[in-house]
Amino acid sequence: MIGESFKFYFPLSALINAVTSSVVGIYIVSVGKTAKQARDIFRFCIAIGLWSYGYFFWQLADTPDSALFWSRVLMAGAILTALFYIHLVINFLGLSSQSFYKITLRILYVFSFFWLLVDMTPYFVAGVEPRLLFDFWPVPGPFYLPFLIGFGFEFMYATFLLIRGYHHAQGNRRRQLMLLAAGGFIGFIGGSTNYLLWFNVPVAPWGNGLVVVYFMLTVYAILKYKLLNVQVITAELFAALFFIILLADTFLSSSVLELIYRLVALGIMIVFGVMLVRSVREEVTRRKEVTKLAKSLEQANLRLQELDRQKTEFLSIASHQLRTPLSIIKGYLELISDGAYGKVTKKMREILGDMDESNERLVKLVDDFLDITRIEQGRTKFSFDTYDMNELVTSVVKELTNRAKDKKLKIVWKASKEKEDIYMDDEKVRHVVFNYIDNAIKYTPKGNITVRLEPDEQGLTLRVKDTGIGFGKEDEANFFQKFYRGKNVEGTNVNGTGLGIYVCRKFIETHGGHVWAKSKGTGKGSEFGFWIPYQKGAVPKIMQPSDLEEHETDIAIPKKDTFTLASVV
Repeated sequence: MIGESFKFYFPLSALINAVTSSVVGIYIVSVGKTAKQARDIFRFCIAIGLWSYGYFFWQLADTPDSALFWSRVLMAGAILTALFYIHLVINFLGLSSQSFYKITLRILYVFSFFWLLVDMTPYFVAGVEPRLLFDFWPVPGPFYLPFLIGFGFEFMYATFLLIRGYHHAQGNRRRQLMLLAAGGFIGFIGGSTNYLLWFNVPVAPWGNGLVVVYFMLTVYAILKYKLLNVQVITAELFAALFFIILLADTFLSSSVLELIYRLVALGIMIVFGVMLVRSVREEVTRRKEVTKLAKSLEQANLRLQELDRQKTEFLSIASHQLRTPLSIIKGYLELISDGAYGKVTKKMREILGDMDESNERLVKLVDDFLDITRIEQGRTKFSFDTYDMNELVTSVVKELTNRAKDKKLKIVWKASKEKEDIYMDDEKVRHVVFNYIDNAIKYTPKGNITVRLEPDEQGLTLRVKDTGIGFGKEDEANFFQKFYRGKNVEGTNVNGTGLGIYVCRKFIETHGGHVWAKSKGTGKGSEFGFWIPYQKGAVPKIMQPSDLEEHETDIAIPKKDTFTLASVV
């Protein structure tokens, strides 16, 4: 009675084995179809699927002829299962290139082909008859026992090869071999319970359900040790699990209406499962592409850093080599102009002035290069002390007033009556203030230049506003970058290098501050400014929008003085 009540177990376990093996096999080959290992697993899964589907329909057969046909189909699956399993193991262990294993596989394929031919004759399965719980159990023919011995040898030898490989492997490889060996052995033992009743041993094939353990352990090895992509596998196995459950449930329908209902549910599940798997695959593909691009960018960045380092070294060497002869030229020009080599006429003095001006531009360019190389190499010395910012700005305005008057410009600056003491390197900050006001004079055809100093709780803000040529958003985003010259100054001040305000930014950042530049547009004037804390390391209370960019932290190197020509050499 107990056996009769559990008789449904045998076709159901066969169906689960069949669907599971088919889904896993198709999945593995779709994910890794270029790999020999994936093709081997696929063949093995399809062989077990053939055995399981034959087993399922054999259990449902209602005539001896139908039962005999499906029993021969399931035995064809068993023949191929043993063959493809040992082939999978040999390839997985990397033994297929060795002559011994090549010959072994050829012999096994010949024998398997022979068994497939005999399987369709009474010499393999002689017929079917009632045995134990089953109405149509296969009766073995004379060739069945030799096949069964070979079948057992193939599985045992494959397990032996996996165990031997396990002892020579390390790390994840060792765990893979252990799981695959355990799964294959358990599946073989479970499937072997089917063969006892063939020889009238009254034991039902209760171990049939253990065949699916092989797939579970194989999938676990794939997920745990990354034979294939984890996220895609998880999504596909999740969808496959529901598919298997619903499909098995469909075969158990007791009426046409129930069958239709379950088929509709199965169809909906398939649609959503495909959508889920497709979306996960696309996400994984995009992530792989991003990772690949990130690696390429990292390599390119390292290459650019090396090129930048080589450039810096070249500029340093070239600048030092150029500075000496330029200084000598300047000295001789001064001697000639002073009459050390004879009387100097008015015409000669004009020519000497032009030469000296050109020489000074070259010296200025060399000094800019030297500043940049020192900044990038981190070779600087700062002299911090407490200074009055009002006094510093007043001295710069006084120095540049005549230059502004020559262009009929007015510098608007009103010093505070109170001292604005701040902890700074006064030469570096003076350099920045000078550069800001000097640039405002250069690029303002007419109008005023307004200089304001605005204290807050934690530091000082300096703003230099002009009514000059202004600039656009592109320039605003790129100012303070090395060698960048605004679109607004193309065709004007052709001697500029784009290094001046880059050096200013470095000086201010070294003080723990930040810089900015903004304009309402071309022809609408501009504002250049900076904020520095009273004490280095303080956090600004109010940040300008353009100050939110990520700042570099390498230490800036100052010039000896400002841009005045007398201090270049």
